[in-house]
Amino acid sequence: MHVDQGTVRRVARLARLKITDEEAKSLENEISVILDWVEQLKQVDTSTVEPMTRVVAQEMKKRVDVVNDGAIADDIVRNAPMTEDHYFVVPKVVE
Repeated sequence: MHVDQGTVRRVARLARLKITDEEAKSLENEISVILDWVEQLKQVDTSTVEPMTRVVAQEMKKRVDVVNDGAIADDIVRNAPMTEDHYFVVPKVVE
């Protein structure tokens, strides 16, 4: 797939990159080569390959989902300048 300089400049603008004319000409070739390589990947038969999230099989560590207050509520509100009944008191910001 061939990419022209207009497309390179458009992509650069979308990426908020400033490129010179020389860089645009160089990137035109590089992007075209990359897209050709991606086209080659489409020809690979992956119908027998299972989808995976990583190369090495690894099971996620799990913990029991227990709802609690963390047993440190007093320590947390102790740092606040103002509290009331274990809640933070903040000044009103909406009028």
